[in-house]
Amino acid sequence: MDSSQSAVTAGTGGGGNGMMISQTNDTAATPAVDNPKQNLNHVINSIQKTLGLLHQLYLTVSSFNAASQLPLLHRLNSLVTELDNMVKLAEKCNVQIPMEVLNLIDDGKNPDEFTRDVINSCIAKNQITKGKTDAFKGLRKHLLEELEQTFPDEVDSYREIRAASAAESKRLAQAQSMLPNGDLKVKSEL
Repeated sequence: MDSSQSAVTAGTGGGGNGMMISQTNDTAATPAVDNPKQNLNHVINSIQKTLGLLHQLYLTVSSFNAASQLPLLHRLNSLVTELDNMVKLAEKCNVQIPMEVLNLIDDGKNPDEFTRDVINSCIAKNQITKGKTDAFKGLRKHLLEELEQTFPDEVDSYREIRAASAAESKRLAQAQSMLPNGDLKVKSEL
């Protein structure tokens, strides 16, 4: 047991029994904060504290004798208090976990598999969508070529209208990227 543990045992002069010094509950003393990240950090700290208490409880139970009954009761009370604190802290957190992740954990699998599967599914759908887009671009190009052979004047006027429309769209996009002081927003390209 090290100094970071929440319970400290100290030897007494007579029978060699360990005496439990009560712990202070750091997470309960913190003020209620509405910041979701801090709330989550409080829950994580409470989980880590609970794991430490469970480890201490395991050590006490594995070497149990009549003299360790009082420390065992204190550790059990500390565990119950920390679990109650964890429930109160968790009520402030709004973390949504997909059921598929919980099912994977229940099956003893790594939840990163879910993330990998979702990313692979997105990549596959993206490739399908890109293929459809490329097919429509090819169809448009082919139709314009056929129309230009049959109706050259109409295609020229169509291209003029398209160019004017594209210029207007570009002007509107630039106007939307203007800052109140007249500067332009710079879009970083990857």
